[in-house]
Amino acid sequence: MKLKLALAGLMIAVAPTIAFADGDAAKGKKVYKKCKACHEAEKEKNKVGPHLVGIIGRAAGSVEKYKYSKGMKAKAAEIGAWDEAKLSEYIADPKKFLGAKSKMTFKLKKEKQRNDVIAYLKSLAK
Repeated sequence: MKLKLALAGLMIAVAPTIAFADGDAAKGKKVYKKCKACHEAEKEKNKVGPHLVGIIGRAAGSVEKYKYSKGMKAKAAEIGAWDEAKLSEYIADPKKFLGAKSKMTFKLKKEKQRNDVIAYLKSLAK
């Protein structure tokens, strides 16, 4: 019984990682074009939104010289560092994720597209 519980716990812990392993960076680069008007991914330059260089592992609300919304400022400490799951949830519905108004009004509703964009952003960090 203990072994079954341990395996179940392991599956729960690994499940988010498995879901993001399916992201396709090449497809994500194409989907990212929807984000490009507001975000820069290849250089540390803020636009309407903060740059996304090194987003995975970076503390939420921490890009210098970017003025974040009150909602992001209020929730940044709770979010902590961005990981694939948090980023996916945020870009699916920023206002719902923050529980407050967000500067980002765009929603990327399709999970596959979110996984692809995240894979693309991760590929830039290499």
